[in-house]
Amino acid sequence: MERWPRTWKKDTRMPPKRLAKRTSPPEDAAPKSKKMKDSHNQAVKPTASRSGPSTHSCQVSHRSHHTEAGVVLTLGQGDVGQLGLGENVMERKKPALVPIPEEVVQAEAGGMHTVCLSKSGQIYSFGCNDEGALGRDTSVEGSEMVPGKVELQEKVVQVSAGDSHTAALTEDGRVFLWGSFRDNNGVIGLLEPMKKSMVPVPVELDVPVVKVASGNDHLVMLTVDGDLYTLGCGEQGQLGRVPELFANRGGRKGLERLLVPKCVMLKSRGSRGYVRFQDAFCGAYFTFVISREGHIYGFGLSNYHQLGTPGTESCFVPQNLTSFKNSTKSWEKHTAWAGLSMGGWALARVQRRGAYPPSSPDCPVSPQWPVGPLWGMP
Repeated sequence: MERWPRTWKKDTRMPPKRLAKRTSPPEDAAPKSKKMKDSHNQAVKPTASRSGPSTHSCQVSHRSHHTEAGVVLTLGQGDVGQLGLGENVMERKKPALVPIPEEVVQAEAGGMHTVCLSKSGQIYSFGCNDEGALGRDTSVEGSEMVPGKVELQEKVVQVSAGDSHTAALTEDGRVFLWGSFRDNNGVIGLLEPMKKSMVPVPVELDVPVVKVASGNDHLVMLTVDGDLYTLGCGEQGQLGRVPELFANRGGRKGLERLLVPKCVMLKSRGSRGYVRFQDAFCGAYFTFVISREGHIYGFGLSNYHQLGTPGTESCFVPQNLTSFKNSTKSWEKHTAWAGLSMGGWALARVQRRGAYPPSSPDCPVSPQWPVGPLWGMP
């Protein structure tokens, strides 16, 4: 299934160049090692149970990991199979049940694909697969239009989806990634320059990850010790670690500067160390993080004041956002606190209550995680 050119999604009204450059710590700087703790302040000791420098074995947890199971309903446009309802359903004006053989604990809408995580830790995907976002073989005609299982031996506890990439976090803190990242000029690759992956590949990190989150074309990974690693497109500052001068395909260092995961370094005020984080969220072209002290930082595109900063300049290093006092959920051109605005197409996971079948009019359900692209929103 061919995809329409993605350049129409990008917001061409970029903010003007800033007169003064913000300085950031060296990219290759690394925080001092410390005893790792999970989100519940419990110590976690990685062990080298497998060969290689970045393997580890531990049980990770985070408050963002969903455990309540339900079913998946979709509606809206489904021309490339993102509704998961088969070849004959191009559009749905009312929610329809997606035929997934297991109960689902998480559902994520990418640019033109959908990823669902089952209660048993299996991943099901459907939609456009021209750049590998589904992570499975779709050579049989029509197979991308219905849910199919991604072959991954490890139990997965969280997934995230971007424009044309998908990430999975396993129960032992490893991250697998497939698809590709893009910038305004086209494909930049996934973990290697100009190379996409049609199947899951491991991301090499030396420390367990507790949360993954995706923007359109960037990925953030929060580690068990509170460090934040980013990779992908950095044109709008969404990586939080690449200076504006090198944001266009990495400058002289090339795409490795963008595609090799590196830690976002932010000096802690009043101490010699670096800020540690407890949570992270992504919009299309920007990122929010919450420090362990409860401060909210943002970086990336803010031409519509998405970051809550006074100006509309893109922020290439984390900015302390004093206007926010609680965690946020963000999208392409706005940030919302409680309510949601939907556009284009929608996806929802619902929690089933009681012993009613999903088709029964007596089955009360509560919607969870309504998400979807907002391209073209004013």
